[in-house]
Amino acid sequence: MAELTISNNVKISEDEIVCTPIRAQGSGGQNVNKVSSAIHLRFDIRQSSLPEFYKERLQALNDSRISDDGIIVIKAQQFRSQLKNKEDAFLRLTLLIRSVSYTEKSRKKTKPSRNAKKKRTDSKTKRGRIKSLRKKVSND
Repeated sequence: MAELTISNNVKISEDEIVCTPIRAQGSGGQNVNKVSSAIHLRFDIRQSSLPEFYKERLQALNDSRISDDGIIVIKAQQFRSQLKNKEDAFLRLTLLIRSVSYTEKSRKKTKPSRNAKKKRTDSKTKRGRIKSLRKKVSND
């Protein structure tokens, strides 16, 4: 992997990403105690070659993986193999960066049609009539 492909136009060089092998947490016996199979990935948003659009959106994200200094920290320890954990970390970084590239469509305000309003009020009055027939008959 020489570079990480975010979109057709946006690519990140692997030189911008710092991967450090660390020991994984949790149970796993001697393998966990001896082998540094987990990966600690660090990516500096401000120093990266990402377009400003991506940088601003990433910084605005309210994500616990992004520090106040603009550094994305991803810890991958799902697999026993260091290589698989590294691939997983790269994939998660790619997905995080891609998530800010989507823009939601603006919502168009709509009004119910006259017929829809009429149906709604008719069903309400019909229901009200049914309920009124359940009342006790008064002797007036």
